[in-house]
Amino acid sequence: MHIPFHFDKYGMEGSILPKLEDWEAEKIKDPDFLAAADKLEPGYLVARLRLLRGLTQAQLAEMIGTRQSTIARLENGTSAPSLSFLAKIAEALGAKIEFKLIPGTK
Repeated sequence: MHIPFHFDKYGMEGSILPKLEDWEAEKIKDPDFLAAADKLEPGYLVARLRLLRGLTQAQLAEMIGTRQSTIARLENGTSAPSLSFLAKIAEALGAKIEFKLIPGTK
């Protein structure tokens, strides 16, 4: 017999987690969240796509031949990825990379 588990926003058993889209729609109203997400780019985008694809960090890591801890460091902003590493991730997630060099103001 299968008994479904429901967890609250802290991962504790009890309630149902919101859908990523609903959670994100609420969070983007918060300027502090937007600033933090911007600092974590591209890690935030990788985490978002990974979750939308229904993958764990470990599953994504296996798909590209690396360790889960490497994906975690990318997603939490403590590791800056190379362009070739991002290309592997993009391919695994069915995404593309857009890169822009924009002149600064002096």
